[in-house]
Amino acid sequence: MTELTGLASILLLAVGVGVALQFAGARGYHLAQPQRTPYLGGGSPCAHAWQRYHVRYYPMALLFIAFEMEMMFMYPWAAVYVAEGATALAEMGMFLAILAVGIVYGWREGIFRWQ
Repeated sequence: MTELTGLASILLLAVGVGVALQFAGARGYHLAQPQRTPYLGGGSPCAHAWQRYHVRYYPMALLFIAFEMEMMFMYPWAAVYVAEGATALAEMGMFLAILAVGIVYGWREGIFRWQ
């Protein structure tokens, strides 16, 4: 029963602090109209936020993950290869083949070309 009482008191304290902070923020200072705009310290935005960023990083991220997964599993695989032998070699071959598909896709997308 004491664990339940402690949990209930902590929950009540957390809710009370949250409500108190909401009321404290609601009666705070008031900003002028230019300062309410959340962009460049009150300046008006000239473009929508999504227009500035392109998804060109996606193939590079895919390639990074492929190489990272490959390197992350190489050392544990080497330790298992000593004990398992050809079975571990076949499993690692399949794993590297799956990652190679991602690398070939990235190559086809032109990741290695610096523009």
